[in-house]
Amino acid sequence: MAEAHSAVAFSFTVTPEGVDVSVNHEALKAVWYSGLRSWKKRIGRMKNGFMNGVYPASPVHWFVTLAVVLGCSLLDIDISFGWMRSIQSLSRVFQANEPLNACVAVVMFTTVLWIIMIVTLRYTLKLLLTYTRWMYEPRKKMSLVTKIWLGLVSLFVGRKPLLYSYQGSLPKLPVPSLDDTMSRYLRSVRPLLSDEKYRRMESLVEEFRNGLGRKLQRYLVLKSWWSTNYVSDWWEEYVYLRGRSPIMVNSNFYGMDAVMQQPTTIQAARAANVVYAMLQFRRVVDREELRPIMLNKTVPLCSWQYERQFNTTRIPGIDTDTLMHWKDSTHIVVYHRGRYFKVYIYYRHQLLTPAQIEHMLQQIVDDCQTPMVGEEHLAALTAGDRILWAKARATHFSRGVNKTSLDAIEKAAFVLILDDEPRDIATNDSEKLDDFGHAMLHGKGYDRWFDKSFTLVVCSNGRVGFNAEHSWADAPIMGHLWETTLADEFELGYTDDGHTNGQMKFTPPKPVRLQWELSKECQGVIETSLCVARDLLSDVDLHLLIHDQYGKGFIKKCSISPDAYIQMALQLTYYRDAGKFCLTYEASMTRMFREGRTETIRSCTLQSCAFVKAMEDPRTTTKERIRLLQAAGETHQDSCRDAMTGRGIDRHLFCLYVVSKYLGTESPFLKEVLSEPWRLSTSQTPHQQTDKLDLTRNPEMISAGGGFGPVADDGYGVSYIIAGEDVIFFHISSKKSCPLTNSTQFGNILVKALSDMKQLFVDL
Repeated sequence: MAEAHSAVAFSFTVTPEGVDVSVNHEALKAVWYSGLRSWKKRIGRMKNGFMNGVYPASPVHWFVTLAVVLGCSLLDIDISFGWMRSIQSLSRVFQANEPLNACVAVVMFTTVLWIIMIVTLRYTLKLLLTYTRWMYEPRKKMSLVTKIWLGLVSLFVGRKPLLYSYQGSLPKLPVPSLDDTMSRYLRSVRPLLSDEKYRRMESLVEEFRNGLGRKLQRYLVLKSWWSTNYVSDWWEEYVYLRGRSPIMVNSNFYGMDAVMQQPTTIQAARAANVVYAMLQFRRVVDREELRPIMLNKTVPLCSWQYERQFNTTRIPGIDTDTLMHWKDSTHIVVYHRGRYFKVYIYYRHQLLTPAQIEHMLQQIVDDCQTPMVGEEHLAALTAGDRILWAKARATHFSRGVNKTSLDAIEKAAFVLILDDEPRDIATNDSEKLDDFGHAMLHGKGYDRWFDKSFTLVVCSNGRVGFNAEHSWADAPIMGHLWETTLADEFELGYTDDGHTNGQMKFTPPKPVRLQWELSKECQGVIETSLCVARDLLSDVDLHLLIHDQYGKGFIKKCSISPDAYIQMALQLTYYRDAGKFCLTYEASMTRMFREGRTETIRSCTLQSCAFVKAMEDPRTTTKERIRLLQAAGETHQDSCRDAMTGRGIDRHLFCLYVVSKYLGTESPFLKEVLSEPWRLSTSQTPHQQTDKLDLTRNPEMISAGGGFGPVADDGYGVSYIIAGEDVIFFHISSKKSCPLTNSTQFGNILVKALSDMKQLFVDL
């Protein structure tokens, strides 16, 4: 209770001598600094909002325009075509003198001219960014139109943009034409269907195209005119937030530590530096000082997803969950040996240093208190059924100390888990790699707060990783944070004995133990959720593969996109494993458009199937196999370009399906399409999104990327990261309960497939 008493700014007692007022100066200072920090952030947001509102122009342009208008006015040159004289005549109503009237007219005309310039620049840039043909042209053989476009974009994008400066200039995601989507869909399923089934699908497509599809398309076009992005809000709601199954394994994803370096084995020290680096990243995002990512250093990508990276929690509901985001948070929550602690990261108007954070975290590690009744397994509620968690939250966490403690978790910047077990990433020990992946994906089912935007995990030997909730953003956003964090941690460094650098200027506040009063009924709900979580995690078959025989360096010499090459290897692997082809999902981004998220690349194509069959046919020559591989790679690249430029298949069909549900109409075509299982779901983790990470100088900082759980009960989830020139990491997941899948076996076949593909070019 000491913390509660010290939080009271003043108290008073009534005595026979009068009223005795006691003032707590430390508490008043804390209140003052908190308010001061809040106002500084508000002023900063207002300033950034103004700067973003006028971008790609700037306030300097106003002064330049003023100087030009004023100069012309002094030379009796009327560039306003009579507007300033009209303004002067209007201002005479206020009986001001002539010089003042002239100044008012100049300032007003300058401002109007400046606003017109802003609008013109912004919409010109937006118009330029709608041009996407450049993506389909070879870099060394650009057309004249693309060269002119490139020069104009470089001229209009401006200098020193803030994180959200381009948001107002990004075009909207276009709605593809119904005919184009139907044609692409039929092309994508042709290798998967027999002639009879394909003819049936053609008739379903024609019926939809000439009937209900036209009506749904009109409604969807209307939505695209009204909303910022016709996909993103429905995608977030219906794919993520309305899902009632557990989000652990099924939705959340994970990331891993750098493979070849472990800067310290002291848990509190490693956690302190990583926490500090993450908070520095949050500060840069809040101040919008993070540079927007530019595609090919020219085209800006949407930065909207960064807004909810910190201070965000998924709140369970009966029918749908909601995302709650707070503008600021001055604390994190730490879980260690079944206990929750609230740890303040700001004190006396300052962000605490790594040494101070280490001091606080070491206090938690050294704390020998036992968990309260039900506290240790509390987070299992976030791992189990969403409806059960929603009811429990309303019943047991809506008042008293439980509400206060839950608020502390949900309003925290993020959650830090100090694991009580050591884990390692041994490149020569696949079991340790797999174990580390399991720990990051699901842990024990009760030691990760799966509802937080992300949970940082630090093992007892100093290894780190994270688990991230998926609804608020896609993996590249967390990847950007993770890369920057590891790079900044490298710069922060450690002492020779493994502790954080620097000295404590003052003793930071003690961690506050969160209190719980969990009834027998609540404990029963927690254990029920834990049983669901354990059943789910025990069924995960996860295998991590480090492919170091060759990597991007060799693949580029084959004149094939590295991503397309790996996708073809996965097609060959799945065919050898299952003896057939399957519908394949690869995630692609649509962030060239405002509030864009993802689109699907259907990697199984007629061309990829032809290549795979050629690899399995001993009569096919090496040259023919290479030709088919390159043709399949080019088809895949075109599909990738289509997805990135708003010409994908699946998000369009998904939105048409949502419209049909709103209208209460049934479409046999849409129902069948959206029920097709993705037995091979893949995703490439982007790398080197920050210039702070130089793998040429520091190859030991190569990250193993991350992964996700299987999407289909009888399929595989494969995440991969092309790390540097010579290494590719694969994260392969499936379900143990399925007799048709085996992640380790899939990995072994993948290694053989990659070797066979390399041999094609060696033998040539």
